[in-house]
Amino acid sequence: MAQKRVLMKGNEVIAEAAIRAGCRNYFGYPITPQTEVMHYMAKKMVQVGGNFVQAESEVAAINMVYGAAAAGFRVMTSSSSPGISLKQEGISYIAGAELPAVVVNIVRAGPGLGGIQPAQGDYFQATKGGGHGDYRNIVIAPASVQELYELVVEAFNLADKYRMTCMIIGDGTLGQMMEPVAFRDEEPVETIAKPWAACGRKGDSFHHTVTSIYIDPDVLEKKNLELQEKYKIVEANEVRYEAINMEDAEIVITAFSTCSRISRNVIRQAAELGIKVGMIRPITLWPFPYKAIAEAADMPSVKAFLDVELNAGQMIEDVKLGVNGKKPVYFHGRLGGNLPMQKEILDKIVAIHEGKITEGGNF
Repeated sequence: MAQKRVLMKGNEVIAEAAIRAGCRNYFGYPITPQTEVMHYMAKKMVQVGGNFVQAESEVAAINMVYGAAAAGFRVMTSSSSPGISLKQEGISYIAGAELPAVVVNIVRAGPGLGGIQPAQGDYFQATKGGGHGDYRNIVIAPASVQELYELVVEAFNLADKYRMTCMIIGDGTLGQMMEPVAFRDEEPVETIAKPWAACGRKGDSFHHTVTSIYIDPDVLEKKNLELQEKYKIVEANEVRYEAINMEDAEIVITAFSTCSRISRNVIRQAAELGIKVGMIRPITLWPFPYKAIAEAADMPSVKAFLDVELNAGQMIEDVKLGVNGKKPVYFHGRLGGNLPMQKEILDKIVAIHEGKITEGGNF
């Protein structure tokens, strides 16, 4: 049974959800626009008997995550774009050691230090690895404060299930906005045995060791192939997306997180002009819903796709892979922390509908 809805900021809900999911170890470093996650954890962790550490750097924080995860604990860190970049080496080590961890990225505009306004320019970094080596993270993109709660809890379950990093990717808008959220009385926390954890012998005749270094190339190749097989299982079982108004759509918007929220009203506005618009909202950015995109591209009613992002065009590459050349794919993006206005997207839809725009990465 859900509790009474309470008004909370997105960043605070992330922290509350992690605690409810059984996270008792948080290591981080402050950076706008996610610092409220740390503030909340600093206050609440001591109340639940957990551990909160403001590390001396992002590099230190992610290596503390490595240690806690290796000992079998549920653990989380959070940061924003430049901070996540600093964590990439540690994330790669965590992937190589097959450790479960949750990493939150409340994305800000870049490149470089950029600005503190919202952006989605970290899509490539999150979905294509980010660090060195052939590895993957499960990447989840909530679109509301309620989803932040639900999907952060799920992120811990998925991380444990697959012994992987699960990344929650949002943006400054989602982290800073306040919305009503209904918490469950009991969380669907999946307790998974961790016989691999490096937590002492406990009667065993051997030490449990956690490592990501394999000097013998044949041994390392075998390890990599095992990882790839695991990633195939994730792709087969964990794709999540939302299809909106797709029954007889002529134009399909693809958008995630904040851009999907903005695009919802555009669907209604386009209908008032006699244009049937649907939307496919990826909830998992990896694994990506290629099949859903491909099925939409095969629909006779669909004439074109419009990808809407807060970047110069990153998810559009995955959209095009799903479409596979069957329909034109157009793009609308804003940069620097600017949000696209509904009128901008609607004008692009009208131009596509009337054949007044060329395909490609046009702003």
